[in-house]
Formats: sequence, C-alpha cells, structure tokens
Amino acid sequence: MKITSAEFIISNSQVDKCPKDFLPEYAFIGRSNVGKSSLINMLTNNKNLAKTSGKPGKTQLINHFLINKNWFLVDLPGYGYAKVSKKTKNIFQQFITNYFETREQLVCAFVLIDIRHEAQTIDIEFMSYMGESEIPFCIIFTKADKISKTKIDSHIAAYKKKMLANNWAEMPQYFVTSSTESIGKETLLNYIDEVNLAVFKSQNEF
Repeated sequence: MKITSAEFIISNSQVDKCPKDFLPEYAFIGRSNVGKSSLINMLTNNKNLAKTSGKPGKTQLINHFLINKNWFLVDLPGYGYAKVSKKTKNIFQQFITNYFETREQLVCAFVLIDIRHEAQTIDIEFMSYMGESEIPFCIIFTKADKISKTKIDSHIAAYKKKMLANNWAEMPQYFVTSSTESIGKETLLNYIDEVNLAVFKSQNEF
C-alpha cells in the first residue's frame, strides 16, 4: 500500500462523537514516549501529521486521520504515564476502554512497545486486557535502530516467554519498526492493505 492522502478529521474524548463512517479503523496505542507520533508520521509520509514531543503524555484525545479516503488511523493516548494526575489518568483509561469495547469500526489495534527495553509488566498487562476483551491486536516494536539485531531478538523472545507464561496460546503477530530509518514500513502497510481488502470484500456492515 502507498499512502497518497492523510487528513486529520477530529479529536475528542467521547466515542459517540467519533466519525460515523463505517470504514475500517486501526488504533495505535502504547506507553507514553514509545514513539507513536513519529511512527504515524513515518507511515503517512507526513512529518507534521501527528504531533511529536519530547514530553510524554502529549496525546490526550482520540484522534482520527482519514487515510487514502477509505480507512481511519486512530491515534490514542498513551497508557502508564506517571506524571499526569490520577484524575486525568482515570479519564484516559475510561475513554480508551470505551473506545476499544464499543467501537464497531475497529478492525485491529496496534500496541506499540519500545524494543530497547526488556519485557515491561505494564505492556504485558495491557495486552492481557486486550486478549481477555477479545479485541484483535498486533504488536509493533519501535525504535529498532537503537539496539543490535541480537538484542532485538532477545527482547522479543522475552516478551514471548512472558506472554506464554500468562496463558497466551501464542505470541500475537508483531512488526519490528524504526521511524528514523523507515524499518518495517512496507510490511506494516501491506498488512493493513490485506486486512482492508478482506474487510471490503466481506458482506458485513463495512
């Protein structure tokens, strides 16, 4: 897939105010400062589409971007950011949960994980929630240019081991990416393209 258009549509904190179009949606979420905005900008060939910041917790709303006029990329707030207030964090969690559990247009969520670090409990817990809630998701490991191939393989193996120990039957599908070097871009976009083709071909509400 080649992205030829990427248009910001709306930001809000209420799921019922999200676009009514029955187009497939792909939600991007991860711990704050995982490189989500940079990844989105890399995928869409637009360095200004998602706001990047060295300050974690920048994204605080559900942001919809219309891609190629036929699917939505959804930028969600990061989870686990310690410096936002407890009240703000609870609001984040509530509308994130509402989005995942009620948004019919969602066909896949991408959980972003910084590959530089060993398996983090908060990421394992979040993915467990996704699995228990039967929300389809894939993993995107970010910042692959920052460490060696050996460490990448080691850290992925550690995640697999932890997930299997937490009653997962298998490791979810995953992608290894780098925003600065465009690693994984083609593979990820091709995956989205394949899912879109299946969605549009099917005879459901889409």
